[in-house]
Amino acid sequence: MYETVTLSRDTLHAIAKYAARAVWPLGFSVYQRGAAADGVFIVTRGRIVLRSRVKSGRGYIPTIVVPGGTFGGEGLASTSPNPPRYVTEARSDAETETLHLSATQFRALVREQPASALALMAQMMAEHASVLEKMRELATLSVEQRLVSALARMARQQTFVDCNGKLALDAVHYRVLCEVVGATRESVSLVLNRLIANGVAERTDGCIFVDPDAMAAEAGWNDSLGARGGEAAVLGA
Repeated sequence: MYETVTLSRDTLHAIAKYAARAVWPLGFSVYQRGAAADGVFIVTRGRIVLRSRVKSGRGYIPTIVVPGGTFGGEGLASTSPNPPRYVTEARSDAETETLHLSATQFRALVREQPASALALMAQMMAEHASVLEKMRELATLSVEQRLVSALARMARQQTFVDCNGKLALDAVHYRVLCEVVGATRESVSLVLNRLIANGVAERTDGCIFVDPDAMAAEAGWNDSLGARGGEAAVLGA
């Protein structure tokens, strides 16, 4: 419901007059967890991966921000007398262009362009709802269900989609997928091998290609399994 909501071109154009534009090369760290936060970033081109590290050295990726999406909104929070801090690290997954709206400029936007400010806040609330849904999946679904859901979400958001319209997972993006799902490579491989056997995906030259339409059908099947599993759990309780 919320994950494909993005800011319109007209809204981005209005916000751009108040924001600082920047281009980040592939793999560049935009900010680190714990750094002082200010304002909010908006992606206009490319992708930003938000990652939370855990003690074992592995990470969990709560979201991948695509064009029209926002990140770093912690910078708009009021935590007086302490400054707000980023709760994840943000790194570019491709050459990425962003707009940065500082807290001061955000207040100016609210005063002078309230419609655009409301659209921006609505976008941030939609993203918040999407993250809450992912947390629900992490807590209640199996690895297989989480993986299918993640791949279907990536297809809808056009994340890692190649020129043929298929999800293309090379070695780097395979690792990202594992962190999105919150599972080991071994667990993810078992599910992907089943998808390959079922014709949903194929492996070519060390890269896995996923058919978005077949993935959507697979996601619908898993959703029905999840619903039945939830009903059984309630009845059992």
